[in-house]
Amino acid sequence: MFILISVSILLATCFLLAFIWATKSGQFDDCETPAIKVLID
Repeated sequence: MFILISVSILLATCFLLAFIWATKSGQFDDCETPAIKVLID
């Protein structure tokens, strides 16, 4: 049981760090342009 809790906390921390890295590197800055490009083509 302790192994499962430790692994789940470690996995959640990894996902949180990946999300923080993605937001700081600008992955979520422009959400509207890809939808508009489909209509323009």
